[in-house]
Amino acid sequence: MISVVVLTKNEEVNIVDCLESIAWCDEIVIIDDYSTDRTLQIIKNFNPRVKIFQHELKMDFSAQRNFGLSKAKGDWILFVDADERPSNSLKGEIMDYVSSKNTEYAGFSIQRRDIMWGKELKHGEAGSIRLIRFGKKNSGSWFGKVHEDWQISGKIGEFNTQLLHYPHQTIAEFLKEINYYTDLRAKELYDSGIRTNFFQIILYPKAKFILNYFFKLGILDGIEGLVFAMLMSFHSFLVRAKLWIYIKKK
Repeated sequence: MISVVVLTKNEEVNIVDCLESIAWCDEIVIIDDYSTDRTLQIIKNFNPRVKIFQHELKMDFSAQRNFGLSKAKGDWILFVDADERPSNSLKGEIMDYVSSKNTEYAGFSIQRRDIMWGKELKHGEAGSIRLIRFGKKNSGSWFGKVHEDWQISGKIGEFNTQLLHYPHQTIAEFLKEINYYTDLRAKELYDSGIRTNFFQIILYPKAKFILNYFFKLGILDGIEGLVFAMLMSFHSFLVRAKLWIYIKKK
């Protein structure tokens, strides 16, 4: 049995496409952070058998995902965000492995491919992302309040096909999410005892841009690659700037 866990918070724009892409799973579990839009009503209308649990995020994505793990009943668990879609070929890989009853692997990493402003980003930071999103139930837990990681005990395999990601479909949405996630990341770094200084605030974002745009070949993704590299460098700047503000306030 395959369960899929989806985290939601005001995802009325994305949720139908997401649900359609995971309808093949045996169980769909929604962990909703008290949406105030039509997300939950859309889910209920789409499929009344979907299991919905409301649980406050409290700025901790790992706790939210671990809550989802506790509610899912399947032998295998797939994590999909509301703006992600398993490709048909990824669906085939997952089902083939589960039906084979192979016990070699406890989990699998999946390449995530960002599709932004109508273009698939194949290079830069977006082109090299692999995430552990499919694993056996009770094989591990999630760690990290943001940029969380599923740490699974056992051998990890790799699927060859992709999880399609449709984030930040406008610049305004991208900037809004950058502001939100940099708040979480700066607080997480501060609570971990990590500190910053003037040189890191200035130099780290510049180095990240050079790495992603030139060394990781983001330049080959055209204007979209340039915009993405610049905004992710801005993300790095905000994390360190907000961390510095936390330090000054304390």
